[in-house]
Order: sequence, then C-alpha cells, then structure tokens
Amino acid sequence: MASIELPDLPFPLDALEPHISKRTMEFHHGKHHATYVKTANGLVKGTPYEKMNLPDIIRASFGKPDERAIFNNTAQVWNHTFFWQCMRPGGGGEPEGVLAKRLQAAFGSHSEFRKKFSAAATGRFGSGWAWLVLDNGKLSVTSTPNAENPLVNGQVPLLTCDVWEHAYYLDYQNQRQSFVDAFLGHLVNWNHVESCLREADATTQGNERKRATARG
Repeated sequence: MASIELPDLPFPLDALEPHISKRTMEFHHGKHHATYVKTANGLVKGTPYEKMNLPDIIRASFGKPDERAIFNNTAQVWNHTFFWQCMRPGGGGEPEGVLAKRLQAAFGSHSEFRKKFSAAATGRFGSGWAWLVLDNGKLSVTSTPNAENPLVNGQVPLLTCDVWEHAYYLDYQNQRQSFVDAFLGHLVNWNHVESCLREADATTQGNERKRATARG
C-alpha cells in the first residue's frame, strides 16, 4: 500500500459558510486531519500494517492496547475523510427516492430519523461521532466514542457527523446542538449517503449469489 495521504476536500474551504466557516475548515482539515495522517504514517512504518489499507488496519488494531495509537490515528484519518464526503454546499433537508423510503421504513419518518440522529450526536459525552449505518441489512443510528467507528462492529457507515469540539467550537462554541442542526438542515450530502447504501446493497446481493452458487 502507498503511504496514507491527506485527501483534498471535495469542496472549497469556504463552501460550507455560513454553517461552517473557512477558518474552521482550515484548522479541521489542514491541521487536525493532516496531523492524524502524519502520525499514522509514522506509526505504521516498518510494521505489517504498512502494506494494509485503512479499513483493514482499523479492524486489525481495534481493541489491542499496545496498538491503540495506531488505531486512533488511522481511524481518525478514515473518519474525517468520510465526514468531508458526507457534506456539500446547499445540502441538508430531506432525501428523495429510494433513500427516503428506506429511512421512512426504518424510522417511521424523516423527522424521527432526524430526532434520533440529533440525540446520538448531542448525547455523546465528550468526543466522538454520530452515524447512520446499515446493520445486518437495516438502517440504524448509533454513536461512537473518540476515534471508534462502525467498521469495527461489522456495520456499514452511510453518514457521519463529527462531534469532537474542534469540528464546531470556533463557530458555535459550546452549542453542539446548533452545529448538529446546521449539519442536518444545510450540509448533509444525501447523494453520498444513497451511493453508500446502493454499494452496500450490491455487495450484499453479490455475496448472496455466491453463497447460493456454492450451495449448488
């Protein structure tokens, strides 16, 4: 595997204003995310992890006390890269089509999904992440502490919101709820969420076909 790299943002630094400022993005992407990348590369150098991709490193190092630093930094690289993809200028609101139907089937309505996601984000004590995931074929909302993410629980991440204070403190100070409201109302990239869901569904269907073929 090539070295772990800091990806470019999928939008200009000021594209999410007024909901997330250019100054926040400069620090969050250019400092925090970049530091995780630099630290992760240093930690995996010369180890078996050096030749593995990020998801595999994350799964393999999770729960191992002597590899906690490797897990924390590689997971935070992955989490932030995914977080940027979950946002776009002029986003938020309600999705349409297949995704809207799946959310309604899982939560009863978009409003109920939003309530659960908001509660997961604001209720996470300290630092962490709120997630919409696919868990055994069903949509579910969860939250994880610190660097942890759904990959280590066998879930498929579809959407995330970063609730570490560095994600919002310059713009919202201690008002995490206001940040989460802005994220859901104005920033969520539902096209990305639906793309992740379709990819997960296709993988599941492919695996089912393989099992059916193996059974003869």
